[in-house]
Amino acid sequence: MRGLTRILVAVLATLSTCFALGANAAELQAGRDFRVISPPLMGERNKIEVTEFFWYGCPHCFDFEPVLADWVKKLPADVSFRRVPVIFPNNKWALGARLYYTLEAMNLLEKFHSDVFNAIHGERLRLDDEKVLFEWVARKGIDAKQFSETWSSFGVQSHMQQARGTVVAAGVTGVPAVMVQGRYLALTPGNYGELLANIDALVARVRAEAGKK
Repeated sequence: MRGLTRILVAVLATLSTCFALGANAAELQAGRDFRVISPPLMGERNKIEVTEFFWYGCPHCFDFEPVLADWVKKLPADVSFRRVPVIFPNNKWALGARLYYTLEAMNLLEKFHSDVFNAIHGERLRLDDEKVLFEWVARKGIDAKQFSETWSSFGVQSHMQQARGTVVAAGVTGVPAVMVQGRYLALTPGNYGELLANIDALVARVRAEAGKK
C-alpha cells in the first residue's frame, strides 16, 4: 500500500509541475516561494548548484526522494546536484548524517541511499540504534570491518562538521529543504510538484543573474 502511495505521489507531483510551469512559475515571490540566504554561501563556480537538505528518518523526505530522483535525472548540463544530511546544533539526527557520509566514503551511497530510507520507513528498523544499524549493514553484504573503520574515521567526522555549518549558514529549520547556488532556499508549499517548479524557476533566476541563457 505504501508503494502505491509513493507512485501516486510521484505521478501527482509530475502533473503539478506541468501545471505550475504552465502558470508561469518563474514569477517567484520572496517569502512565499523562496527565502534569500544572507550572506550567501559559496556555490559551485562552473555550474548552478542545487542542494537538498534531508534526514533519513523524515517521512516527507522519504516520499520526496523518488520524485526528486526523477527530477535529478533530467538536470541540464549547467546544473549540479548534491545532498546534505541535516544535523541540528543539539546533535539531533547526527547518526543519519554519519551513515550517509560513511556510505559516501565507501562509494556505496548510490547503491544503498534508497535502501536506508526503505529500511527505516518500510521495514521500520531503528537505524538510529548502532547495534541495529551494524546488523543491517552485515545483512546488506557490506564489509563490516571497513564500515566500522570508515564510520569512526576523521574524514566522516569532518564531513559531519561541515554539514552542521552549512545547515546553520543556510538557515535550515526543517526538511526536506532545497538550496539553489547558496543564495536561495526554496520554500516548501506542501506540494512536491510546486516545490520542484520553484526550484526550476530559481535555477533560471541564477542563470539570468549570471547573464546566461
